[in-house]
Amino acid sequence: MPKSYRTVSGDTWDSVAFSQLGSCEHTAALMKANLSALGTTIFSAGTILTLPEVDSTTTAQLPPWRR
Repeated sequence: MPKSYRTVSGDTWDSVAFSQLGSCEHTAALMKANLSALGTTIFSAGTILTLPEVDSTTTAQLPPWRR
């Protein structure tokens, strides 16, 4: 079963990617997994987003200030 995340007021695509997937680099994958929410820039509380499986080696290869 895919993992999901319930947004809090003020969440953005990149903030969810960073907090839930470990890097803003996963923003595109998060958006692709949630096509029905693409029109949203800043989320209100309670939107359920599907969290995609991401390659954790991408984050490990980033310099420390980008992790």
